[in-house]
Amino acid sequence: MWKRAFVGAATAAASLRRPIPSLIRGTSSNSSSNSISSAVNSMLLRSLKDHYLEVGKMNMPPKVGPPSPFTIVKGALDSNGPVLKRNYGDEDITIYVMRLAANDDEDGDGGGGGGGGGVIDQLFIHVDVSKPNQKECLMFLCGLYEDALGIHSVSMRPKLQESGGGYLLLPQQYAGPSFADLDESMRDAFHSYIEERGINESLFKFLQAWLYVKEHRNLLRWFKTMGLFIDGKKPATPSS
Repeated sequence: MWKRAFVGAATAAASLRRPIPSLIRGTSSNSSSNSISSAVNSMLLRSLKDHYLEVGKMNMPPKVGPPSPFTIVKGALDSNGPVLKRNYGDEDITIYVMRLAANDDEDGDGGGGGGGGGVIDQLFIHVDVSKPNQKECLMFLCGLYEDALGIHSVSMRPKLQESGGGYLLLPQQYAGPSFADLDESMRDAFHSYIEERGINESLFKFLQAWLYVKEHRNLLRWFKTMGLFIDGKKPATPSS
């Protein structure tokens, strides 16, 4: 369903690349050019509205809460910042999430409904472990699945508050060896370290549902703001 929405929008945009013979035939003035532009805008606005309404009818996954003691970071749905947080002793632990790229092989959903192309079955999470008296934090980059978690890398990096708050800051210093090059006992120890802090497959169901909701909101916002721009209207400024 997600793919169909995106593909529909792309198809509508692509159809505007070629002149429209019925509009161009027999025209030769600025007024005719304006009428063509108006017709094209109307077509695009109609397509954007249709897709906006279609996406608005999508069924969202059942509401799922994060596993205790994690809590949702306020405003996470409208930002690229952390999604979950918790304390562990004197440590602050935050979790960021995004899709993990997968092979695009689920095109065969011929029926209606909200399933099919938008399945999220693997996630990429970025875990920060920070301490109050340290300028750097420990960063884990992991693949998260419904039944497993795998660490891709472990490194030290400046705390986000001190580095500008970007989504994922690449280390400026030596990031350490490849995780796969560590010996098995050290890899097991790092897995035990984050497992002890609640970073495991139990997070998957919540983060999967959270991403569905976020992508749905982003898609609706994209269609709406695109339509407002084409129509020459300013989007409403959020009142806080």
